[in-house]
Amino acid sequence: MEKQPSATIIAELVCTRISHDVIGNIGAVSNAVELLEEGDEEFLDDIKSILKTSSGVLSARLKFFRMAFGLNNANLDKIEMVKVICEDYLKTIGNQNYPIELSFNLQTAPFCKLAMVCVMIVADCFIRGGKITVSEENAQSLLINAVSPSPLSAEKIAALKAIADGAAIELNAQYAPLYYLLSILRPAGIGLEIDSSAGLALKIA
Repeated sequence: MEKQPSATIIAELVCTRISHDVIGNIGAVSNAVELLEEGDEEFLDDIKSILKTSSGVLSARLKFFRMAFGLNNANLDKIEMVKVICEDYLKTIGNQNYPIELSFNLQTAPFCKLAMVCVMIVADCFIRGGKITVSEENAQSLLINAVSPSPLSAEKIAALKAIADGAAIELNAQYAPLYYLLSILRPAGIGLEIDSSAGLALKIA
């Protein structure tokens, strides 16, 4: 297995991950439309609810993916907008009983894209909600901290560390955001530290 996947493999991993994250709600919309075409008014309220929920999730996730993985998005210079898009994305993956909160404290716009990818990486490790804090140090370092009242996924954190260390592990689209992040950082000579001593912390410097 390659320690550092090629750009083509990383693109395939990202496409696979994005497709996985939207296909469920696309299926729900499709099923709701089928019910609507059948004309059974008994389920009209349920159909409206499905369409509203699924379209909201799809919109939030696609906006996030477009900015996190897309090319030349001018909105990345708008820190407040990036914050809102991250918050909306987290609402689509957090359980209502166990939400994922976000504290987004950036002043340096060039950090925004990296921050979005990091938010996605650490959000995948939550089991029962918690809080993500995004901050920076003197425009030199980007810090992402994830804490939760319950343990984060030890399996996923171990995989993140292995990938960051260049271990030869089986490729998995679940970790596409990290492969993508490393493909940005390594050519620029920028380091990534992963610390799980208290929750999960990523430091880019």
